[in-house]
Amino acid sequence: MKRDLDWDHLRTFLVAVRTGSFRRAAEKLGVNHGTVHRAISALEQDLGTRIFDRTTSGLQLTQSGEALIEPAEEMECQADRITRKLTGLDLVPSGSVRLSLPPALSHGLLSDMLSQFTRLYPEISVHAISTNRVSDLQKLETDISLRVARNVDEDVLGRKIVTFVQAVFASPDYLKQHRNLLATGGEGANWIAWSSHHEWVAQSPFPKARVRHVLPEVSMQIEAAARNLGLVKIPAFVGDDDPRLVRVPDVPLQSGYPIWLLYHGDLRRVARVRAFVDFAIEYFTSNERLFTE
Repeated sequence: MKRDLDWDHLRTFLVAVRTGSFRRAAEKLGVNHGTVHRAISALEQDLGTRIFDRTTSGLQLTQSGEALIEPAEEMECQADRITRKLTGLDLVPSGSVRLSLPPALSHGLLSDMLSQFTRLYPEISVHAISTNRVSDLQKLETDISLRVARNVDEDVLGRKIVTFVQAVFASPDYLKQHRNLLATGGEGANWIAWSSHHEWVAQSPFPKARVRHVLPEVSMQIEAAARNLGLVKIPAFVGDDDPRLVRVPDVPLQSGYPIWLLYHGDLRRVARVRAFVDFAIEYFTSNERLFTE
């Protein structure tokens, strides 16, 4: 007798395909390894065919498994569409909003935004995800994304809300130890950098300073600079928010990156999402000088 396929089993199948193992699929789904194994076994039983070969090097799709990917992905798209449409029926500004933003925006800026937003919308809670990874708005990994990027080419709604500037910061004690930075081109000083690529150093105000430490997160760089380990070039609004750092005198501001506010079009009528979007646009507009000076 023909049996209907379980969507949860198909969803587990797609995650297993994309991650390459039951263990990684379980981590992605937030379940244990046995749950994934049982879902795949049940799916194979419903289909009456094997969809994976288990090898020492990982999972290998069988011919049946390869044929299953396209219809499973079509079902995934339909399930995402249903979720977005039903979510879009929400009319009351209450509930939770998932917000994805990079670490550079998740320090004092986020706290200030939440303080003001909570006073206006006490029934809405914000669940923030601080990550440099680009969240997939199409798959509803997040409701709203504040993203730092030159361009955005996704089919989503949103706008570029401000372009921030960058400045060079250090601790006051570090500047006392290196009083003639501009005159010497930074000789004897150290950079705390985002990466080991040094081309930007030659074009900086301190080309003779060396890259001493490579720290990929702005919070790491701030902590290192606050402990007198070197100079950092970071968004000016981030450095200005930390009382342990000061801008290096007489160093011109440098162009930074645009900040985008993005969300999926199906959520534009969701009251809680619309409330945060409108608030965020107003917040960045009214505080533009914070990002550009």
